[in-house]
This record gives sequence, C-alpha cells and structure tokens, in this order.
Amino acid sequence: MKINVYGPDKQGVGQFDGGKITEQKPIGFPGDGAHVKRVGPLFYWSWAQAEKAGYIPRHPHEAFEIITYVINGKAEHGDSLGTKSVVGPGGIQVMQTGSGVAHEEGFVGPDMEAFQIWFEPYINEAVRRPPTYNQYTHEGFPLKEKDGTTLKTVIGQDSPVELVADIQMWDIIIQSNKNLQFPIEKGYSLAILAIRGNGKINNQQYNHKDFIILEVESDELVSFDTDDEEVRLIVIKAPTTVDYRLYPK
Repeated sequence: MKINVYGPDKQGVGQFDGGKITEQKPIGFPGDGAHVKRVGPLFYWSWAQAEKAGYIPRHPHEAFEIITYVINGKAEHGDSLGTKSVVGPGGIQVMQTGSGVAHEEGFVGPDMEAFQIWFEPYINEAVRRPPTYNQYTHEGFPLKEKDGTTLKTVIGQDSPVELVADIQMWDIIIQSNKNLQFPIEKGYSLAILAIRGNGKINNQQYNHKDFIILEVESDELVSFDTDDEEVRLIVIKAPTTVDYRLYPK
C-alpha cells in the first residue's frame, strides 16, 4: 500500500467574485499550484467557501460529469437547460455536461462550504450525449451508523446518483477514539480530504485540511483511526487507471 499526504501548501488555490468565494484545490488545473493533477478519472476537486455570498457568472462545460456537494449553506444553480435550483447542507447537484451546457452558480452563507468535483468519462462518447442536471437532498442518501462511525454513501451502492465514470464517494464521520475498517479493491485508489480533525490512516498521520492519496496493489482493508477528536473525511474511490484516453492536463 502506498500513502501520500499533501498538506494545504501542496494544494492549489483559487477565488471568484473578488475573493467572496475562496478555494482550496486538492486537485487543480495547470497554474493552480496543486501537486496532484488527477486520480484516474477524478479530474478536479475544489473545496470552496463563502463567508456571506458569492456568484460565478454563466460559463460553458462539456463532456465532464460535475458535482457540487454542499457541507454548509446553500448552492444556487441556473443553466441553459432552463434549470433554477437550490440545494442545502448534505445535498448535491449533478451535471452530466455531455454535448455542452452553460451554468451559473451562487454560494450563499453564512459560512457556505461545498465541494465541486469533476469526473471524466470517455470524452468521445460523452460529447454525444445530451446534457442533464439532477439534484438530491441529504435525506435521499443511505446512512450507516455503527460503533461511533457514520458513513454516508454519496455516489455508489444505493445512492440515487448515477454517473458514467467509475466512481464511489462517501462522507464519513468517525468519533474520537474510534476506528473504521474500509475495504479497497486491487486497481483502485482512494482520494481523501480531511475536512475536520486529525487522525491516522494505516498508522500514517494526517491533519485537518490534508489531502491523502492511497493506492493498493491487492485487495486490502484500510484502517481509519482517531485520537481524542472527531474527524470528518470526504473519500472518493476511483480506478487508478482506465481503459480509455484521459484528457491531458
């Protein structure tokens, strides 16, 4: 098993609306400063925050599958499909941009916090599909609570979100002095962002705001451990390699 930990100084940064929206980017575009450029089809990951409110004007996308997952506050969305929508904490917006769509975004606080994450299906097929937009509230996702841990499946088994890209995603809370055993299969990697607290992954220390990439060469159990504080992790499982050409970065 290979584990790499990237502190905030090795992640990218960005901003919108004159700094009203600020971003830490575990995976960024060229020029953002992120050391990690992709994890398989996981192409881009922004952790965005707005103390009050910020707005991103209309802009186009195509091919990629783009989610906005809200931790706190509200995410507003409008697009060229005629959509006008708002999702709150625990909710998600899903754009499969296909042959092309334009959208605008509003991040509304107080203390708005969300992730925008891009996944890359096979582009030559994706651009032939019509664009779609869907949204889901927190209550629609499966939750498992056991032995001081809460595991919410955001993308994957029993989740309402369906993507073309081979992706699974979880929002995990582990209480202090608890442990979670998490399976990962050969050929996959975990991309993990510590959004609350410090802990250990297979005895490897990580801290709040760290980004962790874990690769395995065989089926393994990953051990998430906490000390005297609760942690919250966003975990994405993606194939380490895919059988189609990925967009160059």
